[in-house]
Amino acid sequence: MSVRALESSEKRTLAILGLPTAALALAITVVSTYVPVVAEGFLDSSIVIGALIAIEGLLALWLPLVVGRWSDRLRTPLGGRLPFLLAATPFAAISLALMGFAGALLPMAIAVSVFFVAYFVAYEPYRALYPDLIPDDIAARAQSTQAVWRGAGTGAALIGGGLLVAWGDAAPFVAGAILFAGAMALYAAVAVPRARAERQEPAPAAGDGLLSEAGTITAVLRGQPELRAFLAANALWEASLGALKTFVFLFVVVGLGYSREATAGIIGGVALLILPAAVLSGWLADRHGRARVMSWVLPFYGVGLLVPAFTQHVAILVPVMLVIGFGGGLVMTLPYALLQPLMPPGQHGLLTGFYSLSRGIGTALGPLLAGIAIEVLHDPFGSTRGYAAMWLVCGGTVLASVPAMAALRRLAGARIDGR
Repeated sequence: MSVRALESSEKRTLAILGLPTAALALAITVVSTYVPVVAEGFLDSSIVIGALIAIEGLLALWLPLVVGRWSDRLRTPLGGRLPFLLAATPFAAISLALMGFAGALLPMAIAVSVFFVAYFVAYEPYRALYPDLIPDDIAARAQSTQAVWRGAGTGAALIGGGLLVAWGDAAPFVAGAILFAGAMALYAAVAVPRARAERQEPAPAAGDGLLSEAGTITAVLRGQPELRAFLAANALWEASLGALKTFVFLFVVVGLGYSREATAGIIGGVALLILPAAVLSGWLADRHGRARVMSWVLPFYGVGLLVPAFTQHVAILVPVMLVIGFGGGLVMTLPYALLQPLMPPGQHGLLTGFYSLSRGIGTALGPLLAGIAIEVLHDPFGSTRGYAAMWLVCGGTVLASVPAMAALRRLAGARIDGR
């Protein structure tokens, strides 16, 4: 399958669109990784810690549907998407900074909730800019570029945040808020002058409100079994990532006994594998087909995620981490590219909301299931104070997604892969 070269205008668009990805990835990684670390100081239940991060998933079950569809219909001098990013940025930045000073469950839960609301208000319209502005035939490479930006933001949060949290609990949150606000301001400075050129499909007339959007999604799912398969598969991928992000820092610090500084280096090093994996996976997907490449990699990725549950020998974990890093880069890169060719015209925001609905199911279940596994299996995994049990959830959910991915490939593989 031939792969056409990107035009210069497409390269510029991808570069500009990538900046909010890095900012949002940095902010949400700070929350999902370091809220559990700080909360462990005033909470003694991994289930409650998992529930704090699961707030993201609970909000994602409904908020993206409303915001995504609203951005389809909104018409302003700045377009339909950009106003949401501008409005949400200060709320996200302020709530992120305040998390570092929350010393009890209630203020932490409030700050986390405000952050996730602002995150989805910004993220859904922003994500919908990709199908607005990027042709389907380069969608995988577009998502690959976005994954590089996401990997950069995630890596910066993991490495920098790990070093900063050793100085003080508030440090990664305040620094993350400053970097997030600065990056979003820079994007706005570039995007606002370009906003009049934003291309949006006219949305079909429909009723307003959450029930209307839920009804529209239900009708779409009823008529398109491939979207049902995608919903199941992506929810399971996100459950794995949610469990991993929530407890991996505690696994290394508490379970393995490394210092916070060393943990930042270990996790950051693995996270850096995402960057070449994102580039390679996008190229492979455009060349061999997105559904095909995803189907190839998932079994190896799932098995690799199970290994740290049963052994922590460095000689075994180093090659396994290479598999996990590449698989993680793939799962962060390709899901939205799988969905984009299935989006009807005029429903990019709605189907982006559907994408986040599938993510929400996973991000609600993953941290909770991992928290339960850690407490229930504390004794069998006592050498790591139970934290190794999280890998059972991480690997098991990926392996459970293999049948759903096979169904998606059977139902819509030709459309997804451009054949």
